[in-house]
Amino acid sequence: MFDFGIKDLIDIFLVAIVLFFGYKLMKKSRSVNIFYGVLVFISIWILVSKVLEMKLLGSILNQLVSVGAIAIIILFQEEIRHLFFSIGTHERVSRLLQFFKPKNTNAFSEDCRYDRDTIMPILMACLNMSKQKTGALIVLQNDLPLGDFIRTGERIEAKISQRLIENIFFKNSPLHDGAMIISGGQITAASCILPISHDLDIPKEFGLRHRAARGISKETDALAIVVSEETGGITASYNNEYLPHMDAERLERVLMKGRF
Repeated sequence: MFDFGIKDLIDIFLVAIVLFFGYKLMKKSRSVNIFYGVLVFISIWILVSKVLEMKLLGSILNQLVSVGAIAIIILFQEEIRHLFFSIGTHERVSRLLQFFKPKNTNAFSEDCRYDRDTIMPILMACLNMSKQKTGALIVLQNDLPLGDFIRTGERIEAKISQRLIENIFFKNSPLHDGAMIISGGQITAASCILPISHDLDIPKEFGLRHRAARGISKETDALAIVVSEETGGITASYNNEYLPHMDAERLERVLMKGRF
């Protein structure tokens, strides 16, 4: 009954790894209790079908499992999407994919994505808006395109300028609500609508801009910078994580890397 071969042990090991990473992913969202329920059901199914070999009940559970696979995809579609995104943007995977990408002859450093001419106007604008407590949300596109979110805002396609950034987020400006998206070395669009994160671990003092920054960093590999209208604090969001209370030096370093 318990005669396991090497292939079976490898199979169990791989399943355990998948469940472990699935648990880590679900733990960050409100789906963790559903994940527990799925684990309990799978355990009962294995016990009934494989261990006790109860044919009638096992056949019923087999049918439920075949239908349940589709239900799991529907229930966890956001988490599954984020899982594959995390795999694709993992540091080791990214290094492997570098072999298939054309080399950037203009790159001045392997650790930096943007040069100073690009990030300095953004940096100075964020610091100035922080002093004046002007709310802002700036998104820097990395590898994944943000066309779907750009289309929700107003096209600008202008050179990155400190004065332009501050004017757009001025509280009486018609474009100050929503996010500014920077891609291709220019301000592509403003007043863009971003997905809102409903994760329960977001600090209560964070507002809608912070939740939008978390949402875009969860669905894409973009870097989002938030300037709080209430406190003037600067927070970065990348890969579904926050980096709050940023000073000038730290913000410059993050902007140049395009990530944490």
